[in-house]
Amino acid sequence: MPDIYKTIASKSEGTYTELRSKFLAFAYPVGTVEEAMSRVEQYQRKYYDARHVCWAYMIGAEREVFRANDNGEPSGTAGKPILGQINSNDLTNIIILVVRYFGGVKLGTSGLIVAYRTAAAEAIAAAEIVTKTVDEEKTFSFEYPLMSAVMKVVRDMDARIVSQSYDGNCLLTVSIRRSHMPELEKRIGLAISPF
Repeated sequence: MPDIYKTIASKSEGTYTELRSKFLAFAYPVGTVEEAMSRVEQYQRKYYDARHVCWAYMIGAEREVFRANDNGEPSGTAGKPILGQINSNDLTNIIILVVRYFGGVKLGTSGLIVAYRTAAAEAIAAAEIVTKTVDEEKTFSFEYPLMSAVMKVVRDMDARIVSQSYDGNCLLTVSIRRSHMPELEKRIGLAISPF
């Protein structure tokens, strides 16, 4: 399973105009389907006067959770081209919404596809693309005299301390990139019980 993925750092926007129809694109980093759908609701309320609010999202490092919506446009002319831009940029944990204000002239199927694809591409082009890791957490329990040996492993492996407590036994919860967890477990195991 992959433990690294590309997403956007923060909200970005793009626009595209064709035959007086205006397409406003908004991209957001999201971590869950619920978060993505709350953005959809937010934009449908905010742009209630727009003809269409079309969108697509991709969630998870494995890029297996995705959905596209044409919101009344002809099937496959809006959500799919937006999702296509997410895919062609290898992004995940992202939603792109494109708001269309109708300009009075019909664009036709191919015109719509180009418009939604271009608006989504503009929002991605304006975004700062970042690479993130999929991290795992694990809690280790050990006696206080072993603290310095355990902390040395945590520092050497660049793990992040999530929480720690020292009541009786020490409890240390650390977070590290998924592919590095087996090595961390092995090294802390050796530090805790070297024999």
